[in-house]
Amino acid sequence: MTSLDRRTLLRAGLLTGAGLAGGGLLGGARAGAAPAFHPAGRPVLTHGVQSGEVTADSALVWTRADRPGRMLVEVSRRPDLRGARLVRGPVVDPSTDGTGRLRLRGLPAGERLHYRVSVESLDRHGVCGEPLVGSFRTAPGRQERRDVRFVWTGDIVGQGWGISPDFDGMAIFRSMRACRPDFFLCSGDTVYADGPLVESVPLPDGRIWRNLVTPAKSKVAETLAEYRGQFAYNLLDDHLRAFAAEVPQVNQWDDHEVLNNWYPGEILADDRYTEKRVDVLAARARQAFHEWLPAPAEGPLYRRLSYGPLLDVFVLDMRTYKDPNDGNTYADPARGLLGREQREWLIRELTRSRATWKVIANDLPLGLVVPDGPGAQEGVAQGDPGAPAGREVEFAEVLRAVHRAGVTGVVFLTADVHYTAAHHYDPARAAFGDFTPFWEFVSGPAHAGAFGPNALDGTFGPQAVFVHAPPRANTSPAEGFQHFGEVAIDGATGDLTVHLRDRDGASLWTTTLPAP
Repeated sequence: MTSLDRRTLLRAGLLTGAGLAGGGLLGGARAGAAPAFHPAGRPVLTHGVQSGEVTADSALVWTRADRPGRMLVEVSRRPDLRGARLVRGPVVDPSTDGTGRLRLRGLPAGERLHYRVSVESLDRHGVCGEPLVGSFRTAPGRQERRDVRFVWTGDIVGQGWGISPDFDGMAIFRSMRACRPDFFLCSGDTVYADGPLVESVPLPDGRIWRNLVTPAKSKVAETLAEYRGQFAYNLLDDHLRAFAAEVPQVNQWDDHEVLNNWYPGEILADDRYTEKRVDVLAARARQAFHEWLPAPAEGPLYRRLSYGPLLDVFVLDMRTYKDPNDGNTYADPARGLLGREQREWLIRELTRSRATWKVIANDLPLGLVVPDGPGAQEGVAQGDPGAPAGREVEFAEVLRAVHRAGVTGVVFLTADVHYTAAHHYDPARAAFGDFTPFWEFVSGPAHAGAFGPNALDGTFGPQAVFVHAPPRANTSPAEGFQHFGEVAIDGATGDLTVHLRDRDGASLWTTTLPAP
């Protein structure tokens, strides 16, 4: 993978003095200005390549260029790309911030494929900039029982902790890459659009954390250009770009893609924002999310992805349909985090799934209490160990339905709370008992302040089997307590093994769940 070298950064107007001043081609004079595009010439790929939403026969490939051009992708079974198939993609231009994506189709199942991306000049046919290469493994076919391995985490560049070369950048992505996963599940907070960075932060031991800072990361994001700049900033990190070039992604959004603890219809009282309507901010954030990540461009963000006979992943959207955080102790099943259509979809698809394991990617944990001020909750749990109330009513309906349908092999994966933990849920301990026992594994942050642990709510009978949390709030990445999880499914036995790992990849805790 070609690095963003000094020459490329200088051409993009990103380097000023000793630091960065332009968040991924945000090198205009004003903070958060739209990226500068060159009208003609040889296109330069500015932020690497990424892949995502891989199926047994298709995959999304992404890149970004510094000027308009035609995206070209070559794909092959061979690392040297001899005999590669060339696919012409879309024109990239300022309307999408120079980003482009192409769905490769007709791919062989269960194979590692190699690709090369370039962008052809619009005014000089056949003239392309330097290409970049990447690879991904397609999902197994429906009947192909092979090992499946993936990693998950969330919460990237939060609480003021940005990319610091002195502390090896976002090194957790190097550790995840070393696991050689088939894919990466990002459990939300892919960026922190409400978390401005400053150039230096003193650490408790006297050292100084020095951030790379860009205009878009110097204030809360409000404009489309500023939301785009959040994603551009993360891709300045060498470890993340190398990871993204080799590991296909499954991305879901949570709150910080827009702002902390947001919900539809919210009107802000935050003086940092001139735009107070959260729905307006969320629309801009969602556009940037789709432009800068290899994520679905159309339709709902909740979806099901299949990885052969052993695994189905159910990616939830717990933001778009969320009810207000204030006074959410109602007993109305029509309300909640999922909304009626998504809730019915989840029950229907879980019931139809024949995969050995049904992994539910929930960007908010089920049993952890996450308050949002007096009398209000940010997540599912109500802080009351009694019968389901508020958003718990919605998840009680889901758990009851899949239990009565005899669905087995359900596992929940989440992040959000900035520590790692293993929670076992059992009706024998619960106020609500109409469900099958299951596990929920929590792992994060990837690169943000560490917190926790949060209190458990007893409604669904959770037990904290393992917890690794920092000694104080907002512990920096320099002090550890950054986490990711790894899931490995054995192709022969169907057993599922979970490792909860630290920033360097060391396993802090592990368990193996036998195939149901």
